[in-house]
Amino acid sequence: MAKASNLTASELKGRRVLILRRVIAYVVLIVICVIALFPFVTLVINMTKDNATLTRTFNLIPGGNFITNWENVLADSNVPLFHSMLNSLIVAASSCILSVYFSTLTAYGLHAYDFRLKKAAFVTIMVILMVPTQVSALGFVDMMKSWGLYDSYIPLIFPTIASPAVFFFIKQYMESSLPLEIVEAGRIDGGHEFYIFNFVVLPILKPAMAVQLIFQFVASWNNYFLPQLLMDGSSKNATLPLVIAGLQAEANSNFDLGKVYMVLGIAIIPLIIVYLCLSKFIIRGIALGSVKG
Repeated sequence: MAKASNLTASELKGRRVLILRRVIAYVVLIVICVIALFPFVTLVINMTKDNATLTRTFNLIPGGNFITNWENVLADSNVPLFHSMLNSLIVAASSCILSVYFSTLTAYGLHAYDFRLKKAAFVTIMVILMVPTQVSALGFVDMMKSWGLYDSYIPLIFPTIASPAVFFFIKQYMESSLPLEIVEAGRIDGGHEFYIFNFVVLPILKPAMAVQLIFQFVASWNNYFLPQLLMDGSSKNATLPLVIAGLQAEANSNFDLGKVYMVLGIAIIPLIIVYLCLSKFIIRGIALGSVKG
C-alpha cells in the first residue's frame, strides 16, 4: 500500500488501464475456451444418453446409457468401427510420416544447395500449392482404376508424399533455425549427405516436424473426399469417415443417435492421443520468427 500511495496520478491511471486490459484479455480467453470446448463436452455427454432423450430435448446433464451405447456399437455388424479405425490409422500414419519426411528432404535440398533452377523449383512447388485437390480428382480416380489400384490404400497414401504445404512450412522454419554452418561442419567432419540430414538436420527441425505430423495426421484421418471416390463404403479397406457417413443410411430404419455419438466419440480418441504426444512441440514449431542465441 505504501508503494501505491507514492505513485503519481498518471502512474495510478496507467496501472488501472493495465489491470483492465488484463481482465478483458482473460475474459476473452475464457469465452474462447468455452466456445472451443463446448462441442467436445456436448459430445461426451451425449455419449451417455439414449436415442429418445437425444431426440426429445437438449441439456448438459449426463445420462446412464454409456454402456448400452457401447454395446450397441459393438453389436452392429453394419458398423465395422474398429476395423475401419485400423484402416484409417494405417493410412494416416503412413501419410503423415512419409509426407513430413520427404517434404523436409525437399526443403533441405532447396535450402542447403545452390543450383541453376533453384528459384524455378520453389516457384513451381508454390504454384502446385495453390491448385485445389478437386481439380485433378476425377482424372486421378480414372488413373487409379486403370492401374488396378481402386479400393486400396495406395491411392490414399502415396499422393500425400508430395505435400507443398508441409514443404513451405519446413522451408520457412529452416530459414530461421538451420544455419548452413552446421551443414558445412558436418561435411568437414566427413559425414555424407544423408547422414547429415538424418542425424544433424532432423533433430534441429523436430519442433516443426512435430507440428506438421499433427496437422497431416488429422487431415488424413478426417479425409472423406478421396476415400469416397476411391472406395466403396462397404469395402474391407473403407476408412473411418466412410463408415461414419454410412450411419446416415440407417436414418430411415433403426437410427440411434446414442450409437452415433458413441462412434464419433471413439473416432476422435486417436487424434487426442497424437496431439497429447506431440503438443509440447507446437509452440516452438509455430514460433518461426524467434531469435536463437
